Amino acid sequence: MATLPSQYPYHLPTAADLISSDETPVDNELQNDIPNLLLYLLREIWAERSDWFWGVDMGIYYKLNIAEPIKSQSIVPDGFLALGVEKRPNENGRLSYVLWQERATPILVLEVVSHEYNGEYDVKLSKYEELKILYYVIYNPLSGRKGIHREHQSLEVYRLVEGKYQLQPLVALLSNKGRMVWMPEIGLGIGCEYGNQGDWQREWVYWYDCQGVRYLTSSEQTAQERQARLQAEAIAAQEREKQERLAAYLRSLGINPDDIGSS
Repeated sequence: MATLPSQYPYHLPTAADLISSDETPVDNELQNDIPNLLLYLLREIWAERSDWFWGVDMGIYYKLNIAEPIKSQSIVPDGFLALGVEKRPNENGRLSYVLWQERATPILVLEVVSHEYNGEYDVKLSKYEELKILYYVIYNPLSGRKGIHREHQSLEVYRLVEGKYQLQPLVALLSNKGRMVWMPEIGLGIGCEYGNQGDWQREWVYWYDCQGVRYLTSSEQTAQERQARLQAEAIAAQEREKQERLAAYLRSLGINPDDIGSS
């Protein structure tokens, strides 16, 4: 939760009083695309809910500096999920996520490891642990390569247990060769599998239901429905062709197929 002094002015600084961007560019496309994919999916999964917020590359302010508010301490994960907050607090959206203003600590943070290592497995892990964020998810596209990446899986999910992060086992999904961790406090699973998003075929991070079924994007749902319709039309065409061949055969025998079953 936010760190506040015992005595503070009536008006605490809000996001409008704090720095909302340091203009630092992300290291690679995945640091944008993966958290944004998860956001788009949540908008469909929880379309009827208004008590959640998913931030992408947004600062979480956790320690207030009363004397100089712009020096208040923050951390910027690639993505994070907060529950029990307003999804749309105003028409312009949030500038940043201020803990003493929101009064709800995010329940999950996501980091996508970049080519220049930024402390995801040590410095950031310790900070999120200190902030008591329940789930810490790390996606590492460099998994298996040299150095620190060799020791880690592409997806690791840590859960806070008695104040310390514990790595959670990934469950293999035989139906799609994916892997996931179920998070009962959120009501979703998070995992990864190979897929095609736009024209990019690779491993992606997705949300799953309790049965390990992946939630599809709207374009994937449309494509799946179209495929099902085409298959149904193909089956119907085959059945018509079969009936036409049978009718032709009966006529060759001098039997009017329309008379069968009419009496």
